[in-house]
Parts: sequence; C-alpha cells; structure tokens
Amino acid sequence: MADHKTDVIIIGAGPVGLFAVAQLGMQARLSCHLIDSLDRPGGQPAELYPDKPIYDIPAIPVITGQGLTNALMAQAQPFSPVLHLGQCADKLEKLDDGNWRVSTDYGENIEAPTILISSGRGLFDPRKPKIDGLAEYENKSIFYALRAGVREKLQGQHLVIAGGGDSALDWCMALEKEAASLTLIHRRSGFRAADDSVQKVKQLVAGGKVNFIVAEPAGVVGENGVLTGVQIKTKEGDEFTLRADRFLPFFGMTPKLGALENWGLEMERGKIVVTDTRYASTSIPGIFAIGDASSYDGKQELILTGFQEAAHATAGIYQHIYEKPLRVQFTTSSSEILGALGVEKHVDSMGEITTQTPMESLVERGVVVNA
Repeated sequence: MADHKTDVIIIGAGPVGLFAVAQLGMQARLSCHLIDSLDRPGGQPAELYPDKPIYDIPAIPVITGQGLTNALMAQAQPFSPVLHLGQCADKLEKLDDGNWRVSTDYGENIEAPTILISSGRGLFDPRKPKIDGLAEYENKSIFYALRAGVREKLQGQHLVIAGGGDSALDWCMALEKEAASLTLIHRRSGFRAADDSVQKVKQLVAGGKVNFIVAEPAGVVGENGVLTGVQIKTKEGDEFTLRADRFLPFFGMTPKLGALENWGLEMERGKIVVTDTRYASTSIPGIFAIGDASSYDGKQELILTGFQEAAHATAGIYQHIYEKPLRVQFTTSSSEILGALGVEKHVDSMGEITTQTPMESLVERGVVVNA
C-alpha cells in the first residue's frame, strides 16, 4: 500500500520492542517503524492478560499488562515511532544500497539499514478443545484470551473455565466475585500452576465460591452464537451439561515465528540464535534479535532481560549504521537526550541540576498516559 524509509525496522510491538524505541531514540537518535500482527501495541501482556498484575518490572512494584503498555508507549512517544498494526512481516529483501526491505502481508514496504526482531514467541494460535461447533460462538460466547473489553462481557454471567495452568487459575481468582457462577473443569485433579495460585483456588473451591469438576469439555449448547451450556465428560465416562453463558478454554497458545523462519537466520528450537550478546547480533549482519524471540547460553526469559537486551541492540545497531562505537549518555545529564524528550534543565536551591517539566505539558503531548 505504501513505501517507507527509516533507520530501524522493529518486528514486534510488545514491551521489549516498545522499550527499544526509547533506547534507540534516546541513545542513538534513530527512528523506528514497528510491525505487529496484533491490532494494538503491547504484545502478549496486553493481548492475553491486560488486567493481570506483573510484579517484576524494575522500580514498579505492581502494574497490569495494559498499564505497562501505556507506560512504554508514553516513553516511546517523544521519538515518533510509526506502528504498522494488524500486519505480519512477510518478505525480506537485500537491496543494492545495502539496506533491507521488509514487505508485510498487507502490502506495506519498509526500508532500513537494520532490522530488530522483538517478536516474542511469535504469532499465537490458541489451543482449542477438540470438539465441534466452536466457531459459531468464538469471540461472542467463547473466548481463548481475555483481551481488552472482554472482561466486561463476563460480569454477572455463568462462566465455565477449562484448563489447569496459570491462566485458568489466575482468571478463576479474578472472576469469581464478578460471575453469577463459576465452574472450573480440568482433566485431572492436579494443576500445572504456581503453588500459591493452586492453594488459593482450592480455598475458593472449599468455600463454595468456585465449582471444580474433574472432566473434559465434550460439546457446547446454544444457537446463533449465544451459548447456554457446556457439555462435559468425566473421567468415569459420565456426560452432562453445565449451565454456561460464557466458556473460557485456557489450554495455552501455540507460538510460531511465521515467515521469519524462512529468512535464513540461524535458529535453535524455534528461536533466533544471538551470535554476539554484546550487540544482540544474529547470523545475518544488520539483523538483531532481543526478547523471547532470541536464544543464547544463559538466557533468562523475563521482560526485564529483554529490556537489557534492547540496550545491547542499540549499541549494535548504531555500530552497524555508523561503523563506530556508540557513546552512551546518561539521561540525568545529557542535554541531547533531555532536548529530545522536551525536558528543561533547572538549577535547584542547592545548586544541583535537576530536570522538571510541567505535568500539564507532558499530558498534552501524550508523554504521560492516564495521569
């Protein structure tokens, strides 16, 4: 549909990709275009658990998936990233001038000297129950992930949740007070979730707030997308129907990298091998990988690890473009960074330099979200 040119093409607009925009903008003054298959930024936290609390973001004791997305978008906003949403990176082409051209499945063409892959675990397809007739009810009465706006549709409803992992138990705890009734079904009595969550759900079951049945879904009942019941089959072979307005099968997601798997990158167990962790380099010069999309010895799959990798990638991308090392600057003292952020320097009464910008100005520019 259009042709674009930029400094860095970022594939994946999840937390790590969004933070990379800020790093590339602050430290290297590099512009970015982002491509993401989802119709909104934020990646897995915003898509799969927007209301779920996250506890391991540095200096933030607790924040939701959507709250983290809002904050990262605010941090990236001063550097004017361009987001190409609802599209998948498809074709990769090396141009005569040494730049890369990435084409999306929507027809967009983006050219840049570097590519940063931060696609997380890739595209996610939900694992669905092996029963017939689901398509009629999907995104109406059956939901595989509680995206923004879905939770409101569950209030006061009779809910059936299927699954035994963290998502199933987390949403049992989150929804039991909002639902008219809530039944959890799982094919066995044990769970594959955090011990604390397992104990809390067992307490809800013991207190009669959540019904628990060892069973598997066998069918759905209703018409025209309106669900009235979920048929289940117990371990003993008994079959019966549970009253249900909404059915939430949380059987996990199947990740895949899609077209990126055909780009010639060195891969390991479905992930992109990082050949030099100092720069987040891959086996192809000019292409870098961070976050859950990347693999190297000793890697820890945490959001905060991805944030650190964004800093390494910034150094590598700068080195590749300008053929010289990046001079790291500090946000507390760099006039270049403060200028890019629109922050003014002030000298306080003790003679020390501080930074201060009126909150109204930041809100007006969109740098502060939900202030």
